[in-house]
Amino acid sequence: MKIRLHQFLSKSGAFSSKSEVKRAIWGGEIMVNDSPVKDITYEFNPEKRVIKFRGDVLELPLNERYFLLNKPAGVICSRLNKHEASLGKRSVFERFNDPLDSRTFRSLVTVGRLDEGTTGLLIVTTDGNIVHTITNPNSRIGKSYRVRTTMEISEKQATSIRDGVTVETSDGGVSDSYTSRPAELVLEGSKVALVTIYEGKKRQIRRIFEAVGNNVVDLHRLSIGNMVLSDYGLDEGDFCEVELGEISSKILNDDDSS
Repeated sequence: MKIRLHQFLSKSGAFSSKSEVKRAIWGGEIMVNDSPVKDITYEFNPEKRVIKFRGDVLELPLNERYFLLNKPAGVICSRLNKHEASLGKRSVFERFNDPLDSRTFRSLVTVGRLDEGTTGLLIVTTDGNIVHTITNPNSRIGKSYRVRTTMEISEKQATSIRDGVTVETSDGGVSDSYTSRPAELVLEGSKVALVTIYEGKKRQIRRIFEAVGNNVVDLHRLSIGNMVLSDYGLDEGDFCEVELGEISSKILNDDDSS
């Protein structure tokens, strides 16, 4: 079975982000059978090619693994770079370092990201196909959150979020804007709401509340599709392993796990 080079490298666990993968490829640091390959879409059979990065042989995990983590606050959903480590940052991947073999640990990726202050359900896996399927907006998989805000959530604010709001962004000096897809919102209290979104843009929940004149002070992901965190009895920071079939039936609405 063939796989694209950038997909192989992401699953190898040797890189902390897609941007690092791209830099390594474009910089000529990826060797396929001892020849540099700079084409990010290059396809090959990993059983018939030897892939090296800076002299080290890279491999795919032996078997795909799937974990549910109750993410605590104060950890980030990427592997630490030197700068982040120097600042004392912590990564969700540290939770998996001891229980797993090194090859599986290096291959772990998160299904989407929760920002440092957000808690709750996070899927961590070696399976890049599942990552793509769940995070693809066209899959229309709902992610539900409990949101606490600084001010009371007015009916006008709630209606705007349900309809979709214009969100202004500025990342790395680049400004942009987009209109959020309609969301489901149910008030639990004057400053507490249950919100379900069907896309996963960066800091989206926080930004849609900012767009209507409110601010989020506490954000907790409750579920992805029909996979509900509270069903698993995980304390904050704990994780459990699940099978692909369970993810397929609860998130992808597919009873055929084959």
